[in-house]
Amino acid sequence: MRNVIERLVIVAVAILAISGCSDTPRSVNQSPANASASDSLLPLPPLVASTRSLASFAKSNTSAACYDRTKEPYTAVVDTHFHPKPFGGQAVPPDLLFGYLDKAGVRFVNYFGIGQSLDMASACTYYLDCPGTSALPSIKNDFVNGVEVKAYSHPNLNIVLSMTFIDLQNPQGVVDTIKLYDKEFPGMFKWAGELNVVKQALMKNGHEAATMEDIDNWAPFMKILRERGIPVTFHSDLGNDANPTQFVPLMKHVLQKYPDNKIVWAHMGLSKELAKMDPAQHVAIMKAALDSSPNLMLDISWDVIYNNYKEFGAEFVKFFNEYPDRILPGSDFVAAANKKPDQYAKELEITSRVNRFLSNDAFRKIALGENYFRLLNLDYRAPEICAGNKP
Repeated sequence: MRNVIERLVIVAVAILAISGCSDTPRSVNQSPANASASDSLLPLPPLVASTRSLASFAKSNTSAACYDRTKEPYTAVVDTHFHPKPFGGQAVPPDLLFGYLDKAGVRFVNYFGIGQSLDMASACTYYLDCPGTSALPSIKNDFVNGVEVKAYSHPNLNIVLSMTFIDLQNPQGVVDTIKLYDKEFPGMFKWAGELNVVKQALMKNGHEAATMEDIDNWAPFMKILRERGIPVTFHSDLGNDANPTQFVPLMKHVLQKYPDNKIVWAHMGLSKELAKMDPAQHVAIMKAALDSSPNLMLDISWDVIYNNYKEFGAEFVKFFNEYPDRILPGSDFVAAANKKPDQYAKELEITSRVNRFLSNDAFRKIALGENYFRLLNLDYRAPEICAGNKP
């Protein structure tokens, strides 16, 4: 196993050596040129960068200024769904990536590996470009992420490392691998996921949906996560345009089988394969899941939600305001080296647009991170919203 670690460190060093661009990303407050009329229902804040430091969110900071929504960014300060490594190929170097996050005003980030990594023998960098190439769970991303977080200074950024190696369809060796993580990265991995219960987009790359029996066999590692208070993010598609609720029974079984685990349902179950679901039906499914599972959270990452459902925004805003304690923000950014330097800021802005319409209570808990801090029992708190601010 030591040889494995050494090889992974070599991979990490190679990644660190990648050169990047020095262009400065545009302000996260800037409305994109293709914004529709429906995006302009509220005036945009001035084009200023966030001046709030990581230290300003500390509970020990008793003099934190209130958050003025009319002057400060509407983009989230926490990114709970972020992939610092691509499916294959070169990644953005860590120092540049930290710079992207800092300029965007993000102070808290979950470092997810890729739930299914492409075969190392392949030259492919994105699974959809190479059907037939296997994309299977791996420790590769996690180990490189751990090495980089330890090696690179990030004083204005709180990074939470996530275990993404877990193969939900073949969970037999998960407990032993968690022990390996404990040995090599003691106390460093405090999240699990994104793990794919069912992701239709990957089915041409060897992925299969978990079965009810598979889910039952998760019990040993779910027990470890539960005892340690580690949240786990599951990607579980609701269905597709032909059958919008095809896979709903899988997530229902997960929630019934593991009611005491901290579970996050990524993208609210939406996907590119499900682009036309009745928003009322979707919200009803999400409400039923939240009402029956007190430990469930939803993440609203991925611009596919905005791109496909923005015309139904009112239903989602009402839902988020009704369940302000149960929603987590995220970009679902994948840091491939071939992306432009301003791409992260663009994706964060798109996935944060809904924040402009949230109530002050929901904005503080979702965009300013209070839900995230509570879920992880972090020693941080979100600032109060200034008196007189209106969504």
